[in-house]
Amino acid sequence: MKNHSLYDQLQVLEPQEKELDTRERLKAMERPLLSWYKEHARALPWRDRPEPYRVWISEIMLQQTRVEAVKPYFERFMEALPGIKDLASVPEDRLLKLWEGLGYYSRAKNLKKTAELLVEQQVGELPASYEELKKLPGIGSYTAGAIASIAFGIPVPAVDGNVLRVVSRVTGSKEDILKQSVKRRMEEDLKAVMPELEASFYNQGLIEIGAIVCVPNGSPLCGQCPLASICIARIKGLTGEIPVKTPKKARRAEDKTVMLLWQDGRIAIRKRDDTGLLASLYEFPNVEGHLDEDALLARLGVEDAKITPLPAAKHVFSHVEWHMIGFRIELGERPNGDFLWVTAEDLEKTYSLPGAFKSYTKLIR
Repeated sequence: MKNHSLYDQLQVLEPQEKELDTRERLKAMERPLLSWYKEHARALPWRDRPEPYRVWISEIMLQQTRVEAVKPYFERFMEALPGIKDLASVPEDRLLKLWEGLGYYSRAKNLKKTAELLVEQQVGELPASYEELKKLPGIGSYTAGAIASIAFGIPVPAVDGNVLRVVSRVTGSKEDILKQSVKRRMEEDLKAVMPELEASFYNQGLIEIGAIVCVPNGSPLCGQCPLASICIARIKGLTGEIPVKTPKKARRAEDKTVMLLWQDGRIAIRKRDDTGLLASLYEFPNVEGHLDEDALLARLGVEDAKITPLPAAKHVFSHVEWHMIGFRIELGERPNGDFLWVTAEDLEKTYSLPGAFKSYTKLIR
């Protein structure tokens, strides 16, 4: 029989005569949470050396991205850009190539903007202050809390989706976790009860439980949770109802026709506008709507071309989804247009194409 771990012995028994209030319940999490985390924390590359720069890069990468997907990107990024000065001076195309595949490219641009700002201010390092961190581009209350607590040991909360879910279930809250007022109140409650000397493990423990026990999709693994004895959602059978989220608006659908234009062993790409969706990234030429072959040739203004249909593809963004059809078009001469003609090797090593086009990129690589 497996020995009971220490956190099993630390499960809190709620007094029958008086139900714990919110902050008492949160305070009761401390000992089992810390004990559980020290025993069950996953080995992750950014945890080995929780230096401010490494924590910052990992937290930005982890936004909207799975942990397993981030690992190789983080290690490659650290090797290429090991410090803030390296990040500040890297050419944007090189930075976006390092970020290629992670998506949400504004995150990478904000990283560089912050690094440039810190170098310009002759600081060269992230400030050891929650309030000062929040003033930097791309750093909100969660990321500031994560850097401050994990890298500097400052006792401030780091409330992300995982923490919102765990704390809502523990406290039995049916408030909408997508409301900023709910998040702010949770931050206040956690700050009031979190241990001053173990803020790093406390925040990481809550995030870890949300990631691998009180999971975002599917049923929570309550039998493995160190907080089970004080979790109202578990006790009252409400884990299917909590957390509460406002339903998302339906995404807008857009039709696109993507062209892989080849001429003399090179393929055409172009740079998107500096603002809007996928700003400043390279893309394959494309047009609105689903065009047939004759319409495409007319649009390109060419007659000498061999056209091969490609598989349809779909890409989902947060508020819009692209429904794409594609064509490989082999040209006798280059058409007019602001295109950059590159080799397949150039695409592999130099130019960053967003994941929206991966169904077509892989046909080249």
